[in-house]
This record gives sequence, C-alpha cells and structure tokens, in this order.
Amino acid sequence: MQIGLYSFAENTPDLLNGNHLQSPAERLKDLLEEIELADQVGLDFYGLGEHHRPDFTASTPVTILAAAAARTRTIRLSTAVTVLSSDDPIRVWEQFATLDLLSNGRAEIMAGRGSFIESFPLFGYDLKDYDALFEEKLQELLAIRKGGKVSWPGSTHTKPIPGLEIYPKPMQDPLPLWIAVGGTPNSVARAAYYALPLMIAIIGGRPQQFQPLVELYRDTAQKMNHDTSKLSLGISSHGFIAEDSRDAMDTAFPAHQAAMSRIGNERGWPPTTREQFEAGASPHGAYFMGSPQQVIDKILMQHEWFRHDRFGLQLSVGTLPHAKVMKAIELFGTVVKPTVNKALAQKAN
Repeated sequence: MQIGLYSFAENTPDLLNGNHLQSPAERLKDLLEEIELADQVGLDFYGLGEHHRPDFTASTPVTILAAAAARTRTIRLSTAVTVLSSDDPIRVWEQFATLDLLSNGRAEIMAGRGSFIESFPLFGYDLKDYDALFEEKLQELLAIRKGGKVSWPGSTHTKPIPGLEIYPKPMQDPLPLWIAVGGTPNSVARAAYYALPLMIAIIGGRPQQFQPLVELYRDTAQKMNHDTSKLSLGISSHGFIAEDSRDAMDTAFPAHQAAMSRIGNERGWPPTTREQFEAGASPHGAYFMGSPQQVIDKILMQHEWFRHDRFGLQLSVGTLPHAKVMKAIELFGTVVKPTVNKALAQKAN
C-alpha cells in the first residue's frame, strides 16, 4: 500500500501556542519542512489542496510542490485537489508537466470538483454549472494527456484547440491523473468510466458505509471493459498520531473543533463536540487519531473492507504546533508505514 500525507496548508491561530498566528511565509516554511521530512522517513506521496480562503495558504499548490521538488528525492507530489472546474486544463497540464520535470517524474494531478466554492466567483464561474464544468474540462484534460497535437472542439465551457502541441512534455507518460471524490456516486462512476484511479475522502460518519461506492467504482469499470486490476483506489481521512493515544487526542481536538465548527457555521452545521470527536476516533469511526498501533489497526481493518492501494492522512485540521506535526510525520513514516506493509505482505503470502 502507498501511504502518505495531504494538507490544506491551514493557517489559523495555534490554540496550543498562545493563539499565535503565523505569517503566510512562516506557514509555508514549516510546510516545506514537513514535506521534506515526509520524504526522509519514506512516505510515498504528499498531496496539497487548493483553497482560496484566509484560513489556508495553498491557493497555488503546484508552486509550493515545485519548491518541495527541489528539497525531496523520492516522494510523489500531488494536489489534493486541483479544482479543475474553475481552472484552465491547458494551464493545469503545463504546470504539472513542469513539476514532473522538476521532480524527475514524481508529479501527479488529483482533480476534483471542489468541496469549497470560493474559486467559482473568483474566476468568474457560475455554481449552477458545477458538474458540467468539471465534466467538460476533464474531457479536455484527458485529450491533452494523450499527447501529440491536440484537437479539441471546444464547447459550452471550453475553447477549441486547433491541433496544437502543448509544452513542455512531462517525463511520465501518461502523467498520473486521479479523481478525488467526497462520496457522490456520479463522481465515482465518472472515474470508473474514464478508467482513472479514485481517491475517496472519508472525513465523517462510518467508513464501512462507503463500501457500496467502492463496489460501484469496480463494477462500473468492469462494465466498461476496463482492466480493474490496473485501477488504483485510495482512501483519505483526518487524523493525528502521537506516541500516547490520549496525547494525540488532546493535541488534535482544539484545532479540529475550531476548524470544523467554523466551516460548519458557514454550512449550517452545529458546532463540533468532544463527544463527536471521540466517536470519530473510535475503531469504526472516520478519524485516524491515536497511537501508531491504533492507526495501524484501523488502516488494516479498512483494507479488509476496501482493498485499497493508497492511504492518505491529513495530519492537522486547523493549526497544530509544528514540532508535534513533525513528530507525527516521523511516527507515520518509521512505525506505521513499515508495519502496515509488513502485515499486508504476510497476508498476501
């Protein structure tokens, strides 16, 4: 299993450090150190999510990943996600092809419709076109990804490409393109239709309830006569790791509560409670909070349900002390990952 991290480059007051709020430059400095450490401890990938809000600093993830490429050696560098609906597929391709060259073939595109909507009015798009924008732009990106001279007819939301080459050319052929979803069946079926790897974000509720979506993905791909053995499935979730389970919970909760309650207030949800947080961190909950062994056990349990190829952990929801995040990355790479992969190898044999 590929095991890695993702982040939204959150930048909110650090509730465990006197409510200190970093400057964006300080936050990006810490973020690059976190990605560099993830590479050093052997994690497989790092994903960075695009957001256009005051509480996140990654409005242009590819720029940050390019800086990370110069400081890392083996870790794959992805978005989590690129909001393709409000972007230009040509520019997305050019940026990721450049990142692929800078990283010596380690770039990945992870495209999604976006769970936040700020990019739509920012770039002049109408939310009523939310799904149509993504579908049309994904088709254009796939046409570009094939390589050679691109002939794209254009349509409602895209302009024609009259048989032109697009440069630079990436090292990887094809450049990996994942589809990220939050649980919408139509989005799952779309990934299967195009034979693209799928990342499912499970950030609440009971993860086992996502099994029908996994079955939909594989069944749809099979009906399309795609080789399902070549389709990758990933699961991503919130979590935090410390040597002591209670320390992990107590460290993560204040920032998690503040961040989720703030977003919940925007969307009409009630404030997050400690009881809800504890339930999410229980063995059958969505959060990977606790000691390395607890995280190992939950990854292996979910692998029984989903048979997934990749697991991504968002270590902090809201801002946590940098030193604690670095320790969590160390534990994730040096304890969790090798133990999970040893267990899976033994099971396979």
